[in-house]
Amino acid sequence: MVSSISSQSVKPAPDAVAVIGAGVIGLSCALEAQRQGFNVTLFDRDGPGLGASFGNAGYLATELIEPLSNPATLRSALSLWLNPKGPLALPLGYIHRIAPWLLRFVLAALPKSLQRSRQALLQLNSASIDAWQRSLDDIGAREQIIKSGYLLVWESPRLAAAQRHQAWLADNDIQTELVQGERLAELEPSLSHRVHHALYFPDAYRVKEPYELCQRLLTAFTERGGQFIQQGVTGLIPAAHEITVNTAKDDYRYDYTILCAGVWSRKLLNSVGIDLPLEAERGYHLTFPTAGAMLRHHIGSAERKFVMGPLASGLRVVGMTELGGLTLPPCKRRFDVLRHHSQQLVPELNTAVLEASEWMGHRPTLPDSLPVIDQHPDYSRLCFAFGNQHLGVTQAAITAELILQLMQKRATSIDITPFGVDRF
Repeated sequence: MVSSISSQSVKPAPDAVAVIGAGVIGLSCALEAQRQGFNVTLFDRDGPGLGASFGNAGYLATELIEPLSNPATLRSALSLWLNPKGPLALPLGYIHRIAPWLLRFVLAALPKSLQRSRQALLQLNSASIDAWQRSLDDIGAREQIIKSGYLLVWESPRLAAAQRHQAWLADNDIQTELVQGERLAELEPSLSHRVHHALYFPDAYRVKEPYELCQRLLTAFTERGGQFIQQGVTGLIPAAHEITVNTAKDDYRYDYTILCAGVWSRKLLNSVGIDLPLEAERGYHLTFPTAGAMLRHHIGSAERKFVMGPLASGLRVVGMTELGGLTLPPCKRRFDVLRHHSQQLVPELNTAVLEASEWMGHRPTLPDSLPVIDQHPDYSRLCFAFGNQHLGVTQAAITAELILQLMQKRATSIDITPFGVDRF
């Protein structure tokens, strides 16, 4: 139950904006609102950058323009689920709860929906690197993103799948080089000989470290006068000219509010009359602190469906799509699968001496693989920026620019119609 507005409610200065959620999306939106002259307060129940942003692979995956819901995924879903070392997990006890979401996921693979989602992702991802460079240049932190290149690898000696994928990428203006033999070994000497060939993306970028990036954004935000309140938001009360933000301790009133709370946005959406099929996709990672120098690039396995790459914190291995909600504990078997796959591709990891930290977090995922970048249909001062699934770090800066353009009634730099909160 949303609490009523008390006589002690806090009304900040005019042009005040609340940003709910201090992950990389929320931090980017808070900074962008500051640039546009707003007085900004950031809310989160946890410390900034400690949610899904913390566990990100750190790779700016602009080439991922194919929605997860597509005919190929649907054809292979059962075999991926049944494979004990596969990338897909769906706990049996959660199937009844996820069934409506799964039906929407299947429908999102229909040709018209699929093409719409693919085109929307292409637009969003194509604008993402330039947006990051603008944001980081503004705060003197361009070093946080690195042009590093990326390798998508195959172990099978058959080249056909890679060649088809290369041609499809070229049709979407994404350039790659098909590499094998000496050229592959030159690019990535530590890869196992079982890797036969790869597509090399020379223009790919990564971040130094996702958590470090979040802390750098937070520092710039607070140095410019932004306020961070570490309180969980329990409800929202929208009105024509202001939005009330409820916490357990106080009620705060703002001229505008931007909801960026990831998968936890769903409960707050319900408090303002919106029900959205936003699901918690549980992602897993390992970080080997002393193995960061083993790889020069981020590596994606086309067959094993996981990503690994060097970060400031070490070598990070990220994978698994587990639709298991918010309450189940991490499954140890998922970490074991990531260890197995990483050791198969990088033999130097196959030693008991190397220790790894383990992490599990919740990605906010919608059936069509698109985020929400929109306003409340009845209260335009309440804005939404969440649901970026695997691409939160990739899309954060451009999402922030778009939501501020929308909030200020300016023309958006790309068509945001596909990201509507009412599209389902």
